Amino acid sequence: MLNIPLAERLRPRDLDHYIGQKHLVGKDAILRKVVESGKIPSFIMWGPPGVGKTTLAKIIAAREDRAFYTLSAINSGVKDIREAIDKAKKQRFFSKPNPILFIDEIHRFSKSQQDALLGAVEQGVLTLIGATTENPSFEVISALLSRCQVYVLKPLENEELQGLIDFALKEDESLKKKKVIIEEYDGILLHAGGDARKLLNILEIVVESNEETEITITNDLVHERLQKNLAMYDKGGEMHYDVASAFIKSIRGSDPNATLYWLARMIEGGEDLKFIGRRMVISAAEDVGLANPNALLLANACFQSIQTVGWPESRIILSEVAVYLATSPKSNSSYAAIKVAQDFVRKTGNLPVPLPLRNAPTKLMKQMNYGKNYQYAHAHQGNFKAMEFMPEEAKGTKFYEPQKNTHEDHIRKRLLGWWQDKYDY
Repeated sequence: MLNIPLAERLRPRDLDHYIGQKHLVGKDAILRKVVESGKIPSFIMWGPPGVGKTTLAKIIAAREDRAFYTLSAINSGVKDIREAIDKAKKQRFFSKPNPILFIDEIHRFSKSQQDALLGAVEQGVLTLIGATTENPSFEVISALLSRCQVYVLKPLENEELQGLIDFALKEDESLKKKKVIIEEYDGILLHAGGDARKLLNILEIVVESNEETEITITNDLVHERLQKNLAMYDKGGEMHYDVASAFIKSIRGSDPNATLYWLARMIEGGEDLKFIGRRMVISAAEDVGLANPNALLLANACFQSIQTVGWPESRIILSEVAVYLATSPKSNSSYAAIKVAQDFVRKTGNLPVPLPLRNAPTKLMKQMNYGKNYQYAHAHQGNFKAMEFMPEEAKGTKFYEPQKNTHEDHIRKRLLGWWQDKYDY
């Protein structure tokens, strides 16, 4: 029993011991009334991590004595959904309510995965309870969303979390073996970030990592113990950004093995696949850049594909493109160029557009020489004609500097052939 994590040992079994969400499950609250009526509709719970979404689903299933199936959208596919539906069909009896299918992180399901649920929900084969940390209006298909109620769960208040700490120290058999004095709560509350599960994990680490029978918990002690013992991926906190940073820096540093390690950390930590995909698109433009322009195309194709495929197969697509980016030649010339150009614009303001480059849709504008002497490049040999495209005050300013790689070597030669001394790098 004591090998079971503290958060699981203290998981409440009924609504009276459930912490938080009084607006939903308090006396005379809407969801409590629904549960007590016994007529449970399919619904989706939207709220931050660790506020009791899974616990609430289990309490409802236990109260109604229903079969309870659970899937995680991180590692379940259409096949798993169909297997759960088949099990639910076999459980259907006239005198027994239909089973509950709980899907954690339902927003991670692709459209095809969500479509696979529709028929079973419509026909009442099962009652769907979904949990999501993302706005379901954007992440759940409209056909499924229209068949579900949506309940919004709020972050737990510090007073509720502090009460949970006191309850754990008083009721848990393992923690009661030591005399624990809470001198300062702020350290635990800060690191927990409103997440009850994380809060109990932190409390357990701090207490169990201390060999003394009497422990005084201070903010400094919490920080010290977490630095030594807490190897968790927090997709909503500081480590979320640290791991993402390590991932991008490994790509930039051309180390495919490190890239895969940090990618695996994010996947196993339950990171949003679209967050990973977006970071790779940015890296393709910022770090690989013009040294291999195909990288941006592949990264963008990856971003589109993972939204269609979903977990768990998307990990293969992410792996392929991450390795491709890490092993590509690198150039940040475009990234550097736009920074220099923006700095120049901030310093010089809105310089006037040269008359040849101005649009001339009216007769008056033409009389004012708008568009006069503009040279249409395609009307000249090689589709090129030298002319000045910069404002008068910016003539000769260079923003883009080709870097030394095969692709930009060709760019450098092309620019020199067109512009001669003007682009003599």
